[in-house]
Amino acid sequence: MDYLKAFLVGGLFCVAGQVLIDKTKLTPARILVAYVVSGVVLGAVGVYKPLAEWAGAGATVPLTGFGYSLAKGVKEAVAEKGLLGALTGGITSTAGGIAAAIFLGVAVAMLFKPKPKS
Repeated sequence: MDYLKAFLVGGLFCVAGQVLIDKTKLTPARILVAYVVSGVVLGAVGVYKPLAEWAGAGATVPLTGFGYSLAKGVKEAVAEKGLLGALTGGITSTAGGIAAAIFLGVAVAMLFKPKPKS
C-alpha cells in the first residue's frame, strides 16, 4: 500500500507540472522553482509534513520535498544555533541530495558524449 500511495502522490505532482507546461507560458525552470518554493511554503504552514508522512517517497523525492527539507533544516538549525542556523541549516539538511546530484551529473557527463542540437 505504501508503494501505491507514493506512486499516486508523486504522479499527481508530475501531472500538475505537465499541465503547467502544456497550459501556461511558464518555462520549465520557473515551474521547478515554483515547486521548491511551494514545498517551503507548505512546510511552513504545516501541510507538507503530514503529506510526507502519509505518502513517503512520493512526497519527499520531488522538488517540493527538496523545498520542504530546506525549510525544515533551517527551522531546526535556527532553534539550535540561532541566526547562524538560517544560513547553514538548509545546506546541511540537503547535503546528501546535493552531493548525489553533483556526483551523478559528473558521472553521466563522463560516460556519454554530447551531441549537437539538430
